[in-house]
Amino acid sequence: MSLRGDPAAAGDETAEELLERVRGMVPPALAAARAAGGFPGRWKAIAAKLETLPACLSDLSSHPCFAKNALCRELLQSVAATLAEAADLAGRCRGPPEGKLRTQSAIDALAGKLDLNLRDCALLVKTGVLSDASGPSPPAEAPAHADVRELLARLQIGHTEAKNRAVDGLLDALRNDEKSVLSVLGRANVSAIVQLLTASAPVVREKAATVICQVAESGSCERLLVSEGVLPPLIRLAESGSVVGREKAAITLQHLSVSPDAARAIVGHSGAGPLIEICQTGDSISQSAAAGALKNLSAVPEVRQALADQGIVRVTVNLLDCGAVAGSKEHAAECLQNLTSSSDSLRRAVVSEGGLRSLLLYLDGPLPPESAVGALRNLAGAVSPDSLVSLGVLPRLAHVLRVGSIGAQQVAAAAICRMSSSAEMKRAVGEHGCMPLLVRLLEAKSNAAREVAAQALASLVSCPPNAREVRKDDKGVPSLVQLLDPSPANTANKYAIACLLTLAAAKRCKKLMISHGAIGYLKKLSDMDVAGARKLLERLERGSLRSLFSRN
Repeated sequence: MSLRGDPAAAGDETAEELLERVRGMVPPALAAARAAGGFPGRWKAIAAKLETLPACLSDLSSHPCFAKNALCRELLQSVAATLAEAADLAGRCRGPPEGKLRTQSAIDALAGKLDLNLRDCALLVKTGVLSDASGPSPPAEAPAHADVRELLARLQIGHTEAKNRAVDGLLDALRNDEKSVLSVLGRANVSAIVQLLTASAPVVREKAATVICQVAESGSCERLLVSEGVLPPLIRLAESGSVVGREKAAITLQHLSVSPDAARAIVGHSGAGPLIEICQTGDSISQSAAAGALKNLSAVPEVRQALADQGIVRVTVNLLDCGAVAGSKEHAAECLQNLTSSSDSLRRAVVSEGGLRSLLLYLDGPLPPESAVGALRNLAGAVSPDSLVSLGVLPRLAHVLRVGSIGAQQVAAAAICRMSSSAEMKRAVGEHGCMPLLVRLLEAKSNAAREVAAQALASLVSCPPNAREVRKDDKGVPSLVQLLDPSPANTANKYAIACLLTLAAAKRCKKLMISHGAIGYLKKLSDMDVAGARKLLERLERGSLRSLFSRN
């Protein structure tokens, strides 16, 4: 079927005249097929197909859009050419044979063309392609919308070369006016594009992957793409496609895998293996996209072990060391954070693959990423305290507390809190200058950051040198007192109380607490039965009464 964009491609005949001419060609072609010699089974099948053609043509001509749609005219012209070829080939088969293999090949090709004509005719009638290609559009955008709808319709009919030209037109339309294309994109159109991912011609597969990639990046059709079966052909393309095809497949899988359901389906369709392979062999763009997809897959807890079984740990650790671009390293760090968030066996696997050392090297940068700090926090329990100290974990965490984002600082404080289970480790934390940095974090705007800083300090001040550090800090006690605020939004007061109870052993600290309004806060917290509030209040009030009596 020739699918040229010019409606005049069917000649000067009207659609009705062309239809009558095609109808008149059916009986001679059918008679010739029945009279053909040689390969009787094949000719009988062709004759059976020709017998169904009049009914298909009647269905087509009864469609409301028949006379005004270029697709109908082009289909009729293609059917006329097929009928002429059938009559000619059948006539030649009545004479001396021209060569058995050549004749058999010509008959098979004719059968294929006839099948395509019948399929396209049924598709035009039953699936709404004609309506899609000629339906009403908003007046201001009618030409653009009409062109896009016709291009989308052409993706569903015709032979491979015709679809190839339609994909070219669609790519141009997406480049020029993506919004118009997406506004008329429907389920049937998406299904047609997805089917082109399995086309026999590699160039068509590659172009279809480019279209789907752009549609997925728009963020408007992810569910529709998945429901129309895009994942299996995308995974095959990522596994064995061209360089461009693998790149587009990886980018699309990255966007689609944001959905947990799609992520599970990707793993279920064996999609992790090709993505892992691209991380090892792909260029910078495809590697970063594949790493991003693996990060999304690792966010789904139930597939993490399956990913580990396919070698994701070693690959992500290697990306952290040797990723082609910063994006690959960031995705690798987030992937390791996800993998180590809930599984002791995966934490041990990351440590055994050298992941802890790689994370520490990655944290030496000027802006330590939160994900790498999170992965380090998760691994802290899988390594002995002596190893953590010898590997240089504490200087890196101090570095994060000093220069990291508020999110990274919060995670670093949580890591310190998790690591500080022994007196030796608490002392080491203080020796690496973390106490003033945690005190500074008490003034963060984020409630969560203040809470985790207070929690870390409450654990660390049981070590006398650390308590002295907080007492010496001008902002130490005042900041902790501010965290006694009983408002529901403040979740740090129980940790602030625990910390102040330890610091209250010093008279100077008691006076500071009282002067900054701790007693008023503690009375309210005592009424709320917050742990430790009544005990700290009694201790401060005793000190206040003694001071009053001594002055009197």
